[in-house]
Amino acid sequence: MTQDPHVVWHDQSITKQQRMDRHRHRGCVVWFTGLSGSGKSTVANSVEQKLFERGAQTFLLDGDNVRHGLCAGPNLLEPVHGKEFAARFGLGFGQQDREENIRRVGAITELFASAGLICLTAFVSPYRIDRNRVRQWVESQGEKGDFLEVFVNTPLETCIERDPKGLYQLALQGKIKNFTGISDPYEPPESAELVLAGASHPPNVLAEQVIEMLIERKVITP
Repeated sequence: MTQDPHVVWHDQSITKQQRMDRHRHRGCVVWFTGLSGSGKSTVANSVEQKLFERGAQTFLLDGDNVRHGLCAGPNLLEPVHGKEFAARFGLGFGQQDREENIRRVGAITELFASAGLICLTAFVSPYRIDRNRVRQWVESQGEKGDFLEVFVNTPLETCIERDPKGLYQLALQGKIKNFTGISDPYEPPESAELVLAGASHPPNVLAEQVIEMLIERKVITP
C-alpha cells in the first residue's frame, strides 16, 4: 500500500498500556453480530450495564445509531450538504455501502480500544470479510485477542416472529431491498469467540455468558 506523503503517523505520549492501567481492565472490541431481531442490541446493552456496574470504562456503538451521523444515508445528508455530496458520501444498504459502513465503524472501535475502553458493537455486519478486516485492523494496532466476535445465533424464523421494527414483513412484501436474511445473505462467523443461543435464553442470561468470556480472556477481573 502506497503511503500518502501528506499523511503521517504521530505517536502519542500516553500509551495504551498506561490507559488500561488506569481503567484497571484491557481495552478491546466486543463485536456482536447476528440477524436483525436476533437480540444483539439488547444483549450488548445488558453487557454494558453489567460492566458499568463493575466500574469498567465502556462505550456501545449501535448499528441504527451510527446511521444517524457517522454513516448517515443520502436522505439525511442531502438537506444539509446537497445532492452531490449526499450521493457521494451517504450510505445505503447495498454490499459496498455495508462494507464502507463496517469499515468506518471498525476504525472507530480501534480508537476506543486504543483508549483502553471496552468497545461494544451491535451490527448485523452480514459479511465475514468485513468483520475479519475489522479484526485484522484492531489486532494489528493492538494485539491478538483485542477483537472478540460474539455471534448471536437466533434462527431466522424466530427473528421474523419477533420483527420488532416490522422490517421483515416489508422485506417479504418486496418493499425493502437488500434486506439481510431475506433478499441478501448473512454469513455466520466460522470461529467466533462466543456463540449465544439467542432463542433459548433471556438477554440477561446471555449477557452473563459474555461477562464470563471477558473474565476468562482476562479483559476484566472476577
